[in-house]
Amino acid sequence: MKTFFGAALILALVVVPNFGKTDPDFDRYFVDQTMRIDYFHIGNLQEEIVTLDRVLVQGTWAGSTKNLIDPFDLGRYSVKIYDDASGTLLFSRGFDSYFGEYRTTEEAAKGIRRTFHESALIPLPKAKVRFVLESRDRDNVLHRVFEQVIDPASIEVLRKPLMSGVKVFELLKSGDPHVKADLAFVAEGYSLAEEAKLRADLDRFLKVFLKQEPYGSLRDKFNLYGVWKPSDESGCDEPGHGTYKSTAVSATFDSLGSERYVLTEDNKALRDIAAHVPYDALAIMINHKRYGGGGIYNAFCTFTVDNQWYEYLFPHEFGHSFTGLADEYYTSSVAYNEFYPAGVEPREANITALLDPANLKWKNLVTPGTAVPTPWEKEEFDKSDMAYQKVRGEINEKIAQMKRSGAPADEVARLEEESERLSKAQADWVDHYLASSKFAGKTGAFEGAGYAAKGLYRSAVDCIMFTKGAKPYCPVCEQAVRRMIQFYSE
Repeated sequence: MKTFFGAALILALVVVPNFGKTDPDFDRYFVDQTMRIDYFHIGNLQEEIVTLDRVLVQGTWAGSTKNLIDPFDLGRYSVKIYDDASGTLLFSRGFDSYFGEYRTTEEAAKGIRRTFHESALIPLPKAKVRFVLESRDRDNVLHRVFEQVIDPASIEVLRKPLMSGVKVFELLKSGDPHVKADLAFVAEGYSLAEEAKLRADLDRFLKVFLKQEPYGSLRDKFNLYGVWKPSDESGCDEPGHGTYKSTAVSATFDSLGSERYVLTEDNKALRDIAAHVPYDALAIMINHKRYGGGGIYNAFCTFTVDNQWYEYLFPHEFGHSFTGLADEYYTSSVAYNEFYPAGVEPREANITALLDPANLKWKNLVTPGTAVPTPWEKEEFDKSDMAYQKVRGEINEKIAQMKRSGAPADEVARLEEESERLSKAQADWVDHYLASSKFAGKTGAFEGAGYAAKGLYRSAVDCIMFTKGAKPYCPVCEQAVRRMIQFYSE
């Protein structure tokens, strides 16, 4: 029986030739619809296996019809689509994934295998294509780990109706999705009775988005939507607190063992809900008051809506998922084990290993007269913030233990209020301390970034990718954001 399945290959290394620098003609190779390729990503630190799940045809293609080949070289992975007959590269996109993050954990290093569901979105091809997935090694070199021929004419390519019971809210409509960056807020943990709160939260985060530069001044480059599948219950899972909810996309705290890290492993539900609108980026808006979020490049970001840091949390996490910006903080605990290998230059635009100071990746933005690397008031900052992070961790663990043991609600609430008070007090101290730095407002290379106190550098003393607060992207981050917006809006 004929199917769309070609021979699946797991290869150690394949060098893919460059078939040309200009992007292919969209109308020659593609139809203005979306092909969604669902697959499973399986393995641990030593192993990596990919198996195809299903291929679907869905709505209008959201991306540019001009910029089909990815120019950024970001992410641990890359999807590449080749014309099967000629071998011409038709489409590429770099991305990160939950599986890629899992591979950096202690569990993965111990050989524990896990399976994650992922999706690649491409324009619907007119003829057979070769779907290729590439993965970076420790030196950031891409290697082909999977390939498969897909025939869009096959009966096994699904053309199913979209999920029922989903409601769409048009928040900002600027024009044709092909020449706009299309962002969908996927509502998580809002019950059928909470539509009024959902609408208010969507309006609030539209304002947060437009308040943050460069999004505000480039608002005409965006289409924004809210997409809602009512959840059976409000909120989301909190395993550390012993709380589990039935929600639309199964978002959960304690992802990868980090109490504040909120992700979802139900990629299929997320994509089925989001498919009701054309989207380039997904933001999962979670109906919860506790501080938590996450962001994975070209996958999705998450953020809780009712904590005191909401004006920081969404732009920070969206910086990860939309632009591929790195975390610049380094005093908070994370679950990763050598997230950035020593001696290797990170791909992200906003951090560097400074292996070649004379050719700093943002040297065009360095403030004249600023030394590289740039000495800053790091010792006192580290002492203060490390002490706070220790107290914060102890309080959060106590809260979790109290909730699991069924402690009185008023006692838990008092400790939660104390945690929030300490968080605000420390953030106020940090803001004042960094604003008083002799390097405030200057661009250089400041040691401490990417979860590492030593060996990695950020471009500014402070930035929304570094510390909490309603504050701007630094010039390096803003430049990267502008480039990404331009890519989607041409």
